[in-house]
Amino acid sequence: MTLIHQLFVRTPRQERFLALASQLSALVSRDAEQYDRNNAFPHAHFDALRSAGYHTLTVPEELGGKGASLTETLLAQEKLAAGDGATALAIGWHLSLIGKQAEARSWPPAVFERVCREVVERGALINSAASEREAGSPSRGGRPFTTVFRNASGWVLNGRKSFLSLSPVLRYAVVSAGIDGEEGGGWFLAPMDHPGVRILETWDALGMRATGSHDVVFRDVQLPLDALVEPFGSGRTCQVNSGGGAGWGLVIPAVYLGIAQAARDFILDYALTRRVSTLPGTISDVPHIRVLLGEIDLDLLAARSLLYTLAERWEKESERRDHLVPLLGTGKLLATNNAIRIVDRAMRIAGIAGLSRDQPLERYYRNVRAGLSNPPMDDSTLAALAETALREAAVRKEEVSVDADAPGLH
Repeated sequence: MTLIHQLFVRTPRQERFLALASQLSALVSRDAEQYDRNNAFPHAHFDALRSAGYHTLTVPEELGGKGASLTETLLAQEKLAAGDGATALAIGWHLSLIGKQAEARSWPPAVFERVCREVVERGALINSAASEREAGSPSRGGRPFTTVFRNASGWVLNGRKSFLSLSPVLRYAVVSAGIDGEEGGGWFLAPMDHPGVRILETWDALGMRATGSHDVVFRDVQLPLDALVEPFGSGRTCQVNSGGGAGWGLVIPAVYLGIAQAARDFILDYALTRRVSTLPGTISDVPHIRVLLGEIDLDLLAARSLLYTLAERWEKESERRDHLVPLLGTGKLLATNNAIRIVDRAMRIAGIAGLSRDQPLERYYRNVRAGLSNPPMDDSTLAALAETALREAAVRKEEVSVDADAPGLH
């Protein structure tokens, strides 16, 4: 265990989850490059995750799962991502959705229990289907173009969703849709094997090529009445990364720290073994190389410190979660941007060798950039920080003004 990791792994439970993720990380790393190069979904990886029970990580213990806390899940996801970022990102959406719902319990209890039982007993996987090409990022809100209407049997779902990771193996998609005749809408639980559901194999991207993030079309898909698991509410728009359980959004940025850790470990080994004719030893003795290596660990330490501090505060201070919500995006922003800088520095150390496809560094370089496209977007996070700071400053100014006008102070 690295010195940096020793700061964050503090309990026997955390060590157990980390050990499980370490075994799986070693397994999925063996052919991660093959799946990336072939733009193929790694079915074998998900068979291994299911066999190990990793997919039940965030299912509550009373429902048969492992009941991992947010911090425990971050540690496991970061380690899994060091082996294969695409596999970790894909399963991360499933884990965060279940974890968020286990905390918020905003769905009908019977529906959530049924889904969890299917996860545990049948290996079911689930993800949110929110993105639409016409609407942009769902984190910015807005009524979905996907719609439902009521009929005698329940709901009829029509629309197209984009970037649905895990689509080749999903049992359920939780689909955001506007309700015909109403201002608002809701989240609808749609089985992926229902008639009218069709996966379009559109995912062919620069990075995270093995996530199976295809488009999905829903055409006259008949759903029962209890498929509406969570309404948006009258006059509200579809918002993600907010409300109850919002802290579970930190599961995704942990993936990018795992990729950065893998790049860091690779470049350390490279620096310790790389020799050139102009040096008496390895390139690890060169001062500017050491500066870059130091900056890599500094960025890792800073991003982890914020991410895990937010997670632990979220767990331990439930009464203050409303105050933490505006800060959650900062954990994602710092983790993803620091991860990009870390891999970039590793590429600078490796030089032209870093571009070679027979080394993993170029895959880390491509994969880590996907974090910029995961919600919340950087500009939204910075705007929220500014709004909070300005509001607090206005309150302080008002308090000073009131104090100045109080009797006896002149």
